[in-house]
Amino acid sequence: MALHIIDHPLVQHKLSIMRDKATSTMKFRELLQEIAMLMGYEITRDFPLTYEDIETPLMPMRAPKIAGKKVVIVPILRAGLGMVEGLTRLMPSARIGHIGLYRDEETCNPVFYYYKMPAGKERLVLLTDPMLATGGSACDAIARLKADGYAHIRLVCLVASPQGVAKVQELHPDVDIYLASLDEGLNEKNYILPGLGDAGDRIFGTK
Repeated sequence: MALHIIDHPLVQHKLSIMRDKATSTMKFRELLQEIAMLMGYEITRDFPLTYEDIETPLMPMRAPKIAGKKVVIVPILRAGLGMVEGLTRLMPSARIGHIGLYRDEETCNPVFYYYKMPAGKERLVLLTDPMLATGGSACDAIARLKADGYAHIRLVCLVASPQGVAKVQELHPDVDIYLASLDEGLNEKNYILPGLGDAGDRIFGTK
C-alpha cells in the first residue's frame, strides 16, 4: 500500500502554527481538529459512489451518493482523540472505537489497557494518532485490529519520522499511511524532529 502526504497549503499553514511552541492549548486542539477534517477529504477520495433518483426544486436527477462505505474511527489513546472530532464532522455516521496501550518497561511488550470496537468487521478502520515516531504503538494497534478480524485499515497521523513509516510499512505493508508531514527523524528520546512536542500534553494542557 502507499504513503500519502497531504501537502495542501491550508494543511501546511495550520501545521506550522501547531509546531510553534507559543501556540496555546486551545488553538493547538482547534487546529488539530481542522487539519483532521481537511485530511479527511483525501482519506475518503476513493470511496465508491452509487446513484439515486432524487427531486431537486426544479427537476428529477440521478444523484451521486457514497455507496455504503461503513467507517469506524479508532483513536490510539490519548492523543488520537484529538483527531476524532474533525473526522466526524465529515462522517457523522461513523462509529468510534478506542485503543489504549502502553509498553511494559521490562519486557517491551505492548499492554492493552483498553480495547473497544463496534460491531462489523467489514468496516474501514481509520486509526488515528497525531505522532508516528518509532511506529511501535501504531504497529501494535494494527496487529490487534487484524487479530480481531479487521482487514481494512488506514493509519492517519499528523507528523511522522521516516523510521516510524518504515516500521509500519515493513510489518503492515497492506496499510495505507496518511500524513500531513514526513519530518526529518528522531532525537535520542525518540521525539520527532522538528515535530511539535508531545501531542497529548499539548492537546490536553498537561505539559
